[in-house]
Amino acid sequence: MRIAVIGAGIGGLTAAVGLQADGHEITVFEQRPEPSPDGAGLTLFGNAFEALDLLGLGDTVRAVSSGAIASMRPGQRHPSGSWLITVPQRAIASMRSAHRVDLHRALTEHLRAGALHTGQTALVAADGSPSVTVGDRTEDFDLVVSADGIRSRNRVALGLDTGLRYAGYTAWRGVTSRPVDIQGEAGETWGRGQLFGIVPLPDGRVYWFGTLSTSAGAAFSDEHEAVQRQFAGWHDPIRECISATRPEAVMRHDVYDLAKPLTSFTRGRTVLLGDAAHAMTPNLGQGAGQGIEDAATLTLLLRNASRSDCDSILARYSGLRRKRTRTVLQRSRMAGRVAQAANPLTVGLRNTALRLTPGSLMGTLSQRIHAWPKPTG
Repeated sequence: MRIAVIGAGIGGLTAAVGLQADGHEITVFEQRPEPSPDGAGLTLFGNAFEALDLLGLGDTVRAVSSGAIASMRPGQRHPSGSWLITVPQRAIASMRSAHRVDLHRALTEHLRAGALHTGQTALVAADGSPSVTVGDRTEDFDLVVSADGIRSRNRVALGLDTGLRYAGYTAWRGVTSRPVDIQGEAGETWGRGQLFGIVPLPDGRVYWFGTLSTSAGAAFSDEHEAVQRQFAGWHDPIRECISATRPEAVMRHDVYDLAKPLTSFTRGRTVLLGDAAHAMTPNLGQGAGQGIEDAATLTLLLRNASRSDCDSILARYSGLRRKRTRTVLQRSRMAGRVAQAANPLTVGLRNTALRLTPGSLMGTLSQRIHAWPKPTG
């Protein structure tokens, strides 16, 4: 089949490469003039690699990612450095980290020459018929996959949008310009209305993120100075991670998710994928992983299918992925509320609960999130 993929993010590229490997003719439209995105790091868990392996992409992603975090002490800490909870290493044994740019490049290299069209804003047909309009040109396909991100114009055009919800906090992200010794410890540190996360990258550099509960649209004249100030009294190596990051490399964005889960991921022969379908907060580290699951599910369902099977396949895709991602979206939102708690009493109760919770139980709950119910039959 001739398939258009709108959006060359991680989910869109994974779908494009997976569908291309099955013999479909793929055209990818990306509105950015350059295919490589800005970005920092990301984490992928076992569910993402199970999906990638089924598409023949697992080794490609392993080659540009690091499993170092799986041998470190993981969990949540207090800003003083004391541990609130330690999660068993088995819970993150499959976890790997990568720089988003490296992952994007590795996936793009699998596309056939000429498949990726950059600097082109592609719009779907409002009735879901499989056509794409770029400027004054409309091109017909057998299927259209829209993976155009959290602020998807195509989700709105299809009449599927439920709006966005501000999560109540903003997030800084950065990657150190040199290796930083994190002393074999990774994870998150939870304070009052803010948290800080540390993730090792393949080359010894560190991907970090810091959050702050604040009103939407808050402005800071100097992002690097602002994040240094917010975490000035926190334990090592938080301050070193920030100091080892070039000021111009510090990014910040307000965190949003979908206001409500969508009632459908499809209309006609057009299907939503990734953040366009189920944008969620980053608290469970499943944003990219769920997009990869989407891509693998769609590819597997379309494998050996005919054009006449498309309607039933897309209905099944929507049902499977809505059920799975609704659960992850809701749990990620709840995790964000707990992590970003600011009231002193609430924070005290949260920290006490974490200290009293067996790490094995937290690990089991985490592993349940990472269990992908892949399509069968």
